[in-house]
Amino acid sequence: MRLPGSDTAPPLTPSGDQARRWAQQELSDPAYAAAHPTPFDRIARAVQDFFQSLFSGRAEGSWAVWLAVGAAVLMVALIVAAVIIWGRPRAHRRSRTAAGELFGDVEHRTAGQLRRAADAAAASGDWSEAIVLRFRATARDLAERELVETPPGTTVHGFARAASLLFPEHRADLDAAADSFDEVRYLGRPGTAQLYRPVAAADDGLRTARTPELAGSAR
Repeated sequence: MRLPGSDTAPPLTPSGDQARRWAQQELSDPAYAAAHPTPFDRIARAVQDFFQSLFSGRAEGSWAVWLAVGAAVLMVALIVAAVIIWGRPRAHRRSRTAAGELFGDVEHRTAGQLRRAADAAAASGDWSEAIVLRFRATARDLAERELVETPPGTTVHGFARAASLLFPEHRADLDAAADSFDEVRYLGRPGTAQLYRPVAAADDGLRTARTPELAGSAR
């Protein structure tokens, strides 16, 4: 018997060799190759079967129990290490703010240390030093609170503008404080209590001001 429309159609019941060739041709289709598990699939399945055997009780011998305990301890250790390394990014960032250039000079002191130094300078009548240190304390404080960054090259007026975007109610004090800093630091004008007043006002105001996140949540 022959298939309709073909004088050379193969028989409906092929021989063994013909059937083998047909099977090889069919299995050479790329769709079959794509369905085969990859080496990664085989490795993942082997690991999965191994751990399932450990915790399902199918593994025999005391070595399996100790291996399961060791695997659990290792997992806990990895979690603790991840928390220590990546779980405290704020502490790492804050430690970096306590060093580096700040308005043209290398400054390693924290905001609190700069304020105390400014208070000491003001008490001794060194208003120029008090103005510079108090303004730097304000900038360092906002950097420590992760509100305004002060990368190298930041100017006092650039910092004042950035801080004013977050605390617009303190814009006038910030601008006046930046002017005082410029006058004593770059223009050589002697510092006075009057020039120090807006610098201290800006620092005190920002220290007690709510951060933008807290202010937004209160509405």
